[in-house]
Order: sequence, then structure tokens, then C-alpha cells
Amino acid sequence: MGKFIQEFKEFAVKGNAVDMAVGVIIGGAFGKIVSSIVDDIIMPPIGWLIGGVKFSDLKIELPAVKLPGIEEMQSVSINYGNFLQTVLDFLIIAFCVFLLVKGINKLAKKKAEEPAAPAPEPEPTAEEKLLTEIRDLLKNK
Repeated sequence: MGKFIQEFKEFAVKGNAVDMAVGVIIGGAFGKIVSSIVDDIIMPPIGWLIGGVKFSDLKIELPAVKLPGIEEMQSVSINYGNFLQTVLDFLIIAFCVFLLVKGINKLAKKKAEEPAAPAPEPEPTAEEKLLTEIRDLLKNK
């Protein structure tokens, strides 16, 4: 059990898990902002253009059904206005995520194109040094 807890601590403290948690929190807040933009700024003018209708109130009422021996069922509605607002929310968020991923890919591509610094030559091993000394001594004789 102690090993499991230690592994969990290592996972939770790693940058990737923390970055992911921050991303989820910011993403949730961003979703709320986009929903507010759609509900409060974009849809009211569209509703005004189509005749002063509040877009979220657009729906199709299905008639109440009365069957013999059963009490009358309440009418229900298909709220296509809410659905259209949700689709618009999704499209805006998907477009923003697309732009973000495109920007990250562009930065990654620039970084990959940068020439890497030449690697320093490795230090010769003791055996190579000894062989070089022997060679130089033989040349001098």
C-alpha cells in the first residue's frame, strides 16, 4: 500500500498531471465564457433579426395525449433553440482549440527547424590515449 501511495504522489507531482489539471480548469472556465458570449451577445441579435424571438425559447410543442383509462399526459416540447445555441457554443470552442493546436504545432515546427549545436567530441578513453602515446613514440624512433 505504501508503494502505491508513493507512485501516486510521484504521478500527481509530475508536471504533466498538474498541467492537465490546470488545462481542465481553464477549459471549463473558457466554456462558460463562450456560452455567455453565445447566449448574451450573439443570439439576441439573431433573434431580433428573425422577428424579436428569444432564441432559447424556440421550440416545437407536442400535443398532450389523452388515452382512455389513463389520466392526461402533459405536453412536451422539442427545444431546438437550446440545441442550436449549444451547437454554436461547440463550433466556437472547436475553432479556438483548432487555432491553439495550430499555433502550438507552428512553434514546435520552428523549434525542430533550429539547427542543433554540434555535439562536443567525446574525451578519448585511457586505452586510446595509451595507444596514441605508443604510436607517437614509434614515429620518433
